[in-house]
Amino acid sequence: MGHRPSRRTRAVSLLAAVLAVGLSAGPAPALATPAAVPAGATVPAVAGPVAAAGPRGGAADAELRWAVQPASGTGTPARSLFEYQSGAGTHVDDRVAISNLSDRPLTFAVYATDAYSAADGAFALLPASDKPADLGSWIQLPRRSWTVPAGKRLEIPFRLTVPARATPGDHAAGIVASVTEHRTDAQGQRVNLDRRVAARVYLRVEGELAPEVRIERLETTYRTPGLPFADGRLGVQYRVRNTGNVRMVAGEAVVRVRGPLGLSLAGPQRVTLPELLPGGEIVLDRDVDVWPAGRLDAVVTVNPITAEGRLPATSRSAGSWAAPWSTIGALLIVVALAALGVIAWQRRRVLDEPEGTVAPSPTA
Repeated sequence: MGHRPSRRTRAVSLLAAVLAVGLSAGPAPALATPAAVPAGATVPAVAGPVAAAGPRGGAADAELRWAVQPASGTGTPARSLFEYQSGAGTHVDDRVAISNLSDRPLTFAVYATDAYSAADGAFALLPASDKPADLGSWIQLPRRSWTVPAGKRLEIPFRLTVPARATPGDHAAGIVASVTEHRTDAQGQRVNLDRRVAARVYLRVEGELAPEVRIERLETTYRTPGLPFADGRLGVQYRVRNTGNVRMVAGEAVVRVRGPLGLSLAGPQRVTLPELLPGGEIVLDRDVDVWPAGRLDAVVTVNPITAEGRLPATSRSAGSWAAPWSTIGALLIVVALAALGVIAWQRRRVLDEPEGTVAPSPTA
């Protein structure tokens, strides 16, 4: 992912990045929203259409509004993202549209960079300080700086050149339009506020496709209940990783718990999975309430979906020992009390028998 940007002089570099893209259901414009982060941090841009607002910077923030989306010609259906399929060694020409929805002219830095799946599965872009090495580096724009008048729309041509040695499968990037403002924070320090809005770019390079999704590092821990005959909690943590060269557009993970002899004790618990780009991964945690029946096995099944349809389900299991100590302790106490009760009853019976009783002799 590259190195974090260094501090220079007394200026504090605060990076704020919000990536907004139109949903696949329609070409809704993506709008910018600021977010402050610690100095020197690298911030992955996250996907999702959001409305501009300025709770951190006051009313001035609300004036900065713009959208980035694919340009559409006359008679051409509107697009919410760029999506291509091409062979290695070829190129594609297209145009990106930047709409200035603010009440004053804005100067944008327009560039392309690589996309990746963030830790929560969100579509994210490299920080501006990182140099792209994949699809983001294959997109060439005429220049970096563009000024768009208030209320106007600018269409910028670009060329996507697929290298001759490009690997087959899916690649992802974003075309970013960013605005940098120089401000002074409450401590009197210089602040660079960088806002980013981007349109997604997906490219499938023709060749052999190898879709594959794996479940990795499945771990379980059991917390024994404090009360007898109560359920404990089985914690299930697992990682889902896209190890193929095709992006997983959606999916579902199902968690089940089995006891001795394969008896089903809990589940199924279902989790909807986000998009995972090739190489992307997400770590999930689930807590399952289940009685401590000895050996408990958590079985996780993932049903991945690609643009071509469903892939074969993949499963993995791991187990933990869960002894019902509180229940065993309660039963031992009950048994002990019962034994004491029997002993006490026998003693009372002996004490209640009359002493010196002589049995009558038989008559002649």
